[in-house]
Amino acid sequence: MAVIGSGPAGFYTSYKVMSKIENSVVDMYEHLPVPFGLVRFGVAPDHPEVKNCQDKFQEVAESPRFNFIGNISIGSHDGELPLKALIPHYDAILFAYGASKDRTLNLEGEDTLKGIYSARAFVGWYNGLPEYSNLSPDLTQGEQAVVIGQGNVALDVARILLQDVDVLRSTDITENAIETLKKSRVKRVRVVGRRGPLQAAFTIKEVRELVKLPSVSFHPIDTSLIPEDITKLPRPPRRIMEVLKKGSTASLETAPRSWSLDFCASPTSFNPDPSSPNQLGSMSFETTTLSPNPFDRSARAVGTGEIKDVPASLAFRSIGYKSEALPGTEELGIPFDDRLGVIPNDHLGRVFDLAEGWGPPINAKHIPGLYCAGWVKRGPTGVIASTMDDAFSTAESIAMDWYGQTPFLNAGYGDGQGWDGVKVEALRRGCRRVSWNDWKKIDAVEKERGKQNGKEREKFTNVDDMLAVLD
Repeated sequence: MAVIGSGPAGFYTSYKVMSKIENSVVDMYEHLPVPFGLVRFGVAPDHPEVKNCQDKFQEVAESPRFNFIGNISIGSHDGELPLKALIPHYDAILFAYGASKDRTLNLEGEDTLKGIYSARAFVGWYNGLPEYSNLSPDLTQGEQAVVIGQGNVALDVARILLQDVDVLRSTDITENAIETLKKSRVKRVRVVGRRGPLQAAFTIKEVRELVKLPSVSFHPIDTSLIPEDITKLPRPPRRIMEVLKKGSTASLETAPRSWSLDFCASPTSFNPDPSSPNQLGSMSFETTTLSPNPFDRSARAVGTGEIKDVPASLAFRSIGYKSEALPGTEELGIPFDDRLGVIPNDHLGRVFDLAEGWGPPINAKHIPGLYCAGWVKRGPTGVIASTMDDAFSTAESIAMDWYGQTPFLNAGYGDGQGWDGVKVEALRRGCRRVSWNDWKKIDAVEKERGKQNGKEREKFTNVDDMLAVLD
């Protein structure tokens, strides 16, 4: 089985397939020289416990039936490997490559003003993702920042902006990020959402951490958006409401920094600073009301026409990630739902040929040997634990199909060589494979670099620097 993507979805599916199908072999393709996807580049640096799943992934990768094929992108350009080059050599292909783009607001000023960043880019930058190593966010233009969106990523961004830099020094955040955050002038962060606290996507852990930040105060929220009797709420929202009502112990009058959750506000434009026309100076929001009422968990935001301006020299767009189709999928007849950003499937990981998103029509058929897991299967939602459950369900489908003698790729006529059959084409196209042992060398050097700075690791943020370790 070829697995495209080395994040939690790819590793958890591989683990379960290898345990359920005797003598199964997994080749995992990753476009970077380093594994673990969002665990390495998405999990906040001050949440090291969330990265403990890497221990399980390491165990999977040490199996003689597992091959890591890093530094090889699936694509059609020079130095990339076409998807069609994999087909003849595998019984199954698992798409588990996550969501590489972020959703945009398509608002006036979004693409032209300085000071506007995607949360995905900002998170990737401070976590050392090579794609964003040159982001260089300017945190010195003013004291007011706005984060648009109220999911856990939005709260991560707010926490990194407000956290004491000395606390972050001992984490695996990049040294470049530390130097930039040291110079930050940000003192006030607004985390803005279209709906209310009962509809917000953040979880208790993230909001509690922010409320408890030392020397950071929390602006009280509009209590009309919280039911008078919260004891009747289910446990998860009840606990969040308790935290929001209690607020922080830091005083708004004396704390040097503060943050707020601004509800019922829908962004309408990014506005220039009058004294610097190329720089963001403020944002405009339309006040919304919630229908049918603020306490309905699925309430809709309805615009009121009332517009208010909020000062902001920095804005972070955090309204969700989006998967894209891999190059070559259309040529091979593999569908992709651009609207939802998913590969059409049956909820259980089997790729279907005529579906639109989830729930294939009656005449849709499973494309033999093709499966998906993670965000490219269900959309960019959930935490690592939910991705694990999702990956296990795909693995169950693969095992069930295998033992049920369902047709797989090549209808039994493939050569089954896996990477051994692919590598000739990879070499011809100028691809350089990084193996698991190669990754361990990079890993060791990163840890040594970190040791010198009193932290767990200092990540390489450039692919060339990663490969230089191996030369």
